[in-house]
Amino acid sequence: MESSTKTYRVADFFFTVEDLPFDAVNLQPFFVPEPGSESLFTLKIVESLPQYGSDLIYRSQEGPRSSVISLYTVSDGGYLFEMQQLPTKPVAGRLIADPGFKSARLVLLGNDDLYAVNSSLMLLFAFSTACKGALEMHSSVITKDGRGYLFLGKSGTGKSTHSRLWLRNIPGTELLNDDNPILRLLPDGTVRVYGSPWSGKTPCYKSKDALAGALVHLKQAPYNKITRLPVVQSYIFLMEAASAFRPIKSLADGWHRTMEGICAALPFYSLECLPDDDAALLCYRTVVNQ
Repeated sequence: MESSTKTYRVADFFFTVEDLPFDAVNLQPFFVPEPGSESLFTLKIVESLPQYGSDLIYRSQEGPRSSVISLYTVSDGGYLFEMQQLPTKPVAGRLIADPGFKSARLVLLGNDDLYAVNSSLMLLFAFSTACKGALEMHSSVITKDGRGYLFLGKSGTGKSTHSRLWLRNIPGTELLNDDNPILRLLPDGTVRVYGSPWSGKTPCYKSKDALAGALVHLKQAPYNKITRLPVVQSYIFLMEAASAFRPIKSLADGWHRTMEGICAALPFYSLECLPDDDAALLCYRTVVNQ
């Protein structure tokens, strides 16, 4: 079979995918004919992987409705990932990456190939940008007048609902991403938020970006109240929302430096709220007029 290579740009980083056996709609807006700079990594889809000795160092355990990612070190110094869409589902793909996450090979096992590809790309992107000022965020993002506002919080707290309330009540707003935007601390100290090919259950795949305006942590309450947070509390909520991995120290150190810079650069708020129009209007008036 003739080799096929495509290059994509996400958050102004480039990566390549080889021999993808299907057309992934979510990747299409990020396709570029030629890379503008060196690729972060190359992911190659292969039919088999060599046998390595391996040791489990991490397994995600976020509940019965969450995906499971298992991470192993392998005998050649690299890493092996196994991905399950749910704890009760079979493994969808096995990914082997070199120690620097520059080159990786993925075997698709026929148990939701698109999930396996997207999970592999998200992992490789997060790990290869850990020391480059980027964070993959579990967040919904609205843009307004060239600024991006990120809504954070645990699953089920109403991030998507709050974004929809902004769209309904505040003219000129746009949904940038509903689950996995990229937040970047740039060398000049500014922070930008980018759309990505990964947006959870909402198909919102936009190759757009905006200057980050504020981060808002949501919490359900029988009233609407918004409070500016101190830096220490901001850091805690940011760390909870970022896709950061602690067991590999060099990566964890890079993510922590980025989070420290973002907390110093951006205002962070706590919004205790009802899922109603007044909550969106209160939040909008506060974060835009800060």
